[in-house]
Amino acid sequence: MSALGRGNLFSRAGEGIALAFDAVRANKSRAALTILGIAIGVMVVIAMASMISGIQGGVTEIVSRAGPKSFVVMRYFRDGIQISDGTDEMSPWRRRPRLSRHEANLLRDLPAVQDVNVREGGISRVSYRDRTLGDQTFVQGMDPVWLRVEGGEIIDGRNFTAVDAAAAAHVVVINQSAADALFPVGDPVGKVIKIFNLPFTVVGLYQDPQELFADNDSPKIIVPHTTFSKVGNFDRGWISIMVFPTETATQAEAMDQVTMALRIDRGLRPGEENTFDLVSGDRFLESFNSMTQGFFLVMLVLSSVGLMVGGVGVVAIMMISVTERTREIGVRKALGATRGEILFQFLIEAATLTLMGAVVGMILGGLIALAIKSFTPLPAIIPLWSIVAALAASAVTGVFFGLYPANKAARLDPVEALRYE
Repeated sequence: MSALGRGNLFSRAGEGIALAFDAVRANKSRAALTILGIAIGVMVVIAMASMISGIQGGVTEIVSRAGPKSFVVMRYFRDGIQISDGTDEMSPWRRRPRLSRHEANLLRDLPAVQDVNVREGGISRVSYRDRTLGDQTFVQGMDPVWLRVEGGEIIDGRNFTAVDAAAAAHVVVINQSAADALFPVGDPVGKVIKIFNLPFTVVGLYQDPQELFADNDSPKIIVPHTTFSKVGNFDRGWISIMVFPTETATQAEAMDQVTMALRIDRGLRPGEENTFDLVSGDRFLESFNSMTQGFFLVMLVLSSVGLMVGGVGVVAIMMISVTERTREIGVRKALGATRGEILFQFLIEAATLTLMGAVVGMILGGLIALAIKSFTPLPAIIPLWSIVAALAASAVTGVFFGLYPANKAARLDPVEALRYE
């Protein structure tokens, strides 16, 4: 394209943009409807995409922190959202035996396994003298290697040891949130608190990892799993075992050894399906991503409604613009303007209207994402693709809905247009 042609193209584009702003000023109510509809569609895309991307980033961080080769042994795992009515058909996990401490110890002795961490949780009242965290505080029972999974660090005192675990000692590690609630003054280490109506000595103060997905405001109460299994009040049978392969073993090798060891221990014959599930970080992320597809579908539907409303507004405004400028179009065509030039100008005008709405929607979506990040535990990160998608969708909406009035303007007979009053 020659410099003259490019200059003419930019000139017509600039003229279309200027006319779009003139149309907004001349038809404020209709323009507001158009901009509002597009803004709502774009706002939904930006807000929901920021939440989903932020949560995905947090989940990825949690999985990667445990190690690229680690995996979890579970009683039952299925991708997606589960709905259960309590029957065996809707709750197939009922047909599977519970995982046990015996099996965890069995896995720890495998050649490809460096260590395992057992996790189980339940609800209890946690108190110190007249102060309490409430009757519904979540208490976790884990092995001494739990820090490798959870991240963070012990900032005062110590973690419970293998000796504590072997003796099922009544010791506990708490985080700063729990310490602030129970011990507003003084050092919590060495104090005795009540969990499951039994005395537990606080041996360590734990600092949560600073990450996107951490809820550092929630109390965290961690006791040895051996102690928890004896005194805890919980729904038994839902142990999860995190397996850490050795540095020289691959994840596949460790998973094969774990599978074989559990099948032999449970007496499963060749051809019988496993009565347990092994979940790697990649599989967990795939499952999580499949769940987010439903949210993306909702986002698509809601944004489409907004774009449709905005598109109808584009048609209305552009039809008025064509009617008001019929004589002008006739003059331009009489002076040699082609159909393509007229069509291009009106499409630029329509796209400019929807892009105005897109800018408003991005600002609103960004404010919502900032509010979510500031006032809730959920992270919110605006991905670049959502901005590009929002701009592209709004521009396409403007061109698509502006095509009919633009084509009508381009097809006007110059003689008839000049006679229009």
